[in-house]
Amino acid sequence: MDVLNVLDKLDQIEILYEPIYSADEHSVAAYEVIGQLDESINLKMFSSSEEIPEEIRAEIEQLVIRESLQMVGDKINDVELYIPCNPNLLMLDFGESYFTLLKEVLPEHLLSNIVLVMNEHQYKGNIQQLHHVVKYMKTYGIKIALDHIGPHSNLNHILLLEPYVLKMKVEQLDYNHWSAQNHVFSTLRALALKIGASLLVSDVDAVYQLQHGWKSGARYYKGAYLERPLKEFIARDTLKSRFREECQQFIMTEKKLLEQKYEAMKTLERKINVAVEQVEPTSTNIDSLLQLAEKLRPYIFRLYICDGDGFQTTPNIMLIEGNWHIQQGAIHKNWSWRPYFLQNLIKMRQDGQSKLSEIYSDIETAELTRTYSMALPKNEYLFVDVSYDYLYENNIVS
Repeated sequence: MDVLNVLDKLDQIEILYEPIYSADEHSVAAYEVIGQLDESINLKMFSSSEEIPEEIRAEIEQLVIRESLQMVGDKINDVELYIPCNPNLLMLDFGESYFTLLKEVLPEHLLSNIVLVMNEHQYKGNIQQLHHVVKYMKTYGIKIALDHIGPHSNLNHILLLEPYVLKMKVEQLDYNHWSAQNHVFSTLRALALKIGASLLVSDVDAVYQLQHGWKSGARYYKGAYLERPLKEFIARDTLKSRFREECQQFIMTEKKLLEQKYEAMKTLERKINVAVEQVEPTSTNIDSLLQLAEKLRPYIFRLYICDGDGFQTTPNIMLIEGNWHIQQGAIHKNWSWRPYFLQNLIKMRQDGQSKLSEIYSDIETAELTRTYSMALPKNEYLFVDVSYDYLYENNIVS
């Protein structure tokens, strides 16, 4: 990147504002600032280039921030403004110049409408020092959005910085992008819920991507399908009717899928319950377990019984290459360390209800499975591991 070319054209910097839409109000909730030159030089990329001296990059980034704030003035009363913030440049003077700039241009009551967008994984300094600066800015209402969230993200850093928004590109929601099981996204989504952060999906170029983001739990969206970056703000409700109608279609589709999934789950439960009633399995009768396993062959690959403390009282009855195997080594293993295990046992005993777990990877086989558990007489509990093939064929993988 030609630094001199950029420095010679500082007066030609163009500020654009990309609308960010919310899924709850179906209207513009914020804008993200984009600085560019001649539609060919993205100044966010410029500020990330380590080939350019830090002082120059910081000056350019702050210039973009200043001009973007001066252009919109008090228009950000009703919306938030996402502004670029390279954390390495921010920490050159421990945030003093950035914070001073914000207070010079904005009245203090509008600082809460500012969201600093930074790449946590690109930061090379002491994360505790960055945390202190971020924490101080938050006392004035300034928020933090972490950009390019993905497999390279540090979960400890995310927890420490307590971002307002986790920002990712729409292709990162694709299960094939990170892995066939997409554990990283599942973890980040759960983390966002835990810390009260919202998900923002960018680069939405088609309605199916909008639907994918909606189904994945994202609250905010931006991209060409909704609106391209603009030189000025637009009416907040510009796409409200269209967005609302599309969300209504998403809701109808999702409800239909959920109803089908619910029926498939209830059908599986009925088949297991009928087989259990017929066989009446107990931990003292291994033949009864083998008989039950055979009845459930189309649906499961393993079953066993535990007592009320989570100790396994039977061997595993395991389907291996089409045959049922008795795995004696599993007897006396304890599963109470699993999250919610004891809580679920108590619920099953008190309420008389069975339970189908969420999807997870089996420790032994690495196969995705869901476990069906139910209370038996004499304070025993049956656990049945459902095969991935059956889950997939009946659309109850997740």
